[in-house]
Amino acid sequence: MNRSKKKVIQIAAAKLFRDRGYAATSMRDLAEAVHLKASSLYNHISGKEEILKDICFETSQRFLEALEEVEKKDISYSEKIRHLIQLHIQTAMTDVTSITAFNDEWRHLSEPHLSTFKTIRKEYENRFRDIIQQGMDNHQIRNGDPTIILYTILSSVRWLYDWYRPDRVLTSSELEDSIINILMSGIAK
Repeated sequence: MNRSKKKVIQIAAAKLFRDRGYAATSMRDLAEAVHLKASSLYNHISGKEEILKDICFETSQRFLEALEEVEKKDISYSEKIRHLIQLHIQTAMTDVTSITAFNDEWRHLSEPHLSTFKTIRKEYENRFRDIIQQGMDNHQIRNGDPTIILYTILSSVRWLYDWYRPDRVLTSSELEDSIINILMSGIAK
């Protein structure tokens, strides 16, 4: 299979999933988006769930690899949190396929993929929460419930994938700095 054609299909599917939702996106819609006949689309993919599965697992792998890099860095816990917030912001602004899957559409995976994805997602959240807790333990982060802090951070960047366009008033770096400063001013000591 042509890997670049599959990536084109994946990107088009992610945009359709974002705009219409996974359930409302048909194979015919996807075929039209990539200028193929619906029957020809099956030469490249087995179905739209394959695309969703690929998006979810590729994204989770990228997030886990980035998290591992942050965990290894010899920097303060507040800087680690800052780096993870930056990861989410940059991903939301540059990779619609990742954020579409990570925000909502993963719920449409069937078993065993759904359980596997939930396990990976929970591992990421637990490790991020551990960094927050370690920041509190080391007096770099204000005391609070690390779960509330985690989900506040993650929720605070969820809207970006749908709103951000390069032609908006702020540059991507200005937007990134603004969001990070707002979030970090609420939790950093």
